[in-house]
Amino acid sequence: MVVRDETVFAHTPYDGSRQPFTIGLAPLDLKDWIEPDHHFEAHLAEKERLFENAVAPVFLAEADTVPAQGEVLGLLLEHLPRRFPDVYSVSGGAVTLLASGRRYEFADFGGRPLLLAAKLVQEDLVIMRKGEGGYRLVAAALAFPSSWSLAEKFGRSMPEIHEGVPGFNDGRMGPVVARIFDNLAVDRPVWRLNWSLYSDPELHHPMPKQIDLRVTDTSLPGLHVRVERQTLRRLPGSGNILFTIKIHHDPVAAFAAHPEGARLALGLRRQLLELTPEQLAYKALCHARARIAEDLLRLAESCGKSSKQELAAAK
Repeated sequence: MVVRDETVFAHTPYDGSRQPFTIGLAPLDLKDWIEPDHHFEAHLAEKERLFENAVAPVFLAEADTVPAQGEVLGLLLEHLPRRFPDVYSVSGGAVTLLASGRRYEFADFGGRPLLLAAKLVQEDLVIMRKGEGGYRLVAAALAFPSSWSLAEKFGRSMPEIHEGVPGFNDGRMGPVVARIFDNLAVDRPVWRLNWSLYSDPELHHPMPKQIDLRVTDTSLPGLHVRVERQTLRRLPGSGNILFTIKIHHDPVAAFAAHPEGARLALGLRRQLLELTPEQLAYKALCHARARIAEDLLRLAESCGKSSKQELAAAK
């Protein structure tokens, strides 16, 4: 099992290494395709609960996507035991999660192989298929949405899915993404990161996001930075595109224990202050930005690891 220290954040795109509201794709080494961490058991247990009891749909698929779903499951069953032999075992028509002993029979998921695939990994899984209006969302196991509804987006094209995202349909991003999808080669998967802020630690957010000022007014303890790690790869048989979406949901207050906490707090503050009014509204931070920026500066000062020049520049 790949386990990381809870005080060392896995991905920090807000440190200046990425810019928000940009495509920011990088080549993906397939050995790093799936990313289990110390939340593995908790996240999979939450997925099981949601697949059984969620009010908002967390699994939807068009009937003719079963072969593509099977491709996804096949790729995972090939990759996971080889990359993580202490976590997965595949034999006798079943896959077993070794830590928990949970065993899934393939025959039980003949009509929904993507659901089984999603039960094996922390990542959510989304299949996009090209149609007359571009690539559409045709199947998804989406337990941990970041403020969007699978029911509303299902069957829709990329422009429709990203309606309201600043710069996507009213700028260059949408056409560039369409070209990337068209040109994505089977042997050239890619990945990207984005971040947002939430005032609770919940993973399942199917409703539009609102920062709770009652939390942010009491400083940072309730605030979480949510990073999505997305990978894209073309399925070799169907030609569909698979998104994986891994959620890292970390308390901002944990910067205090991070060796680079001051730098991360200042980086997040800088990107927060640089957001345009449209971007700020999309992230639901219009009313909370000033207070969060103040708190991040105080946090950086308390870490005591920033240079005087960095703090002076931040002020």
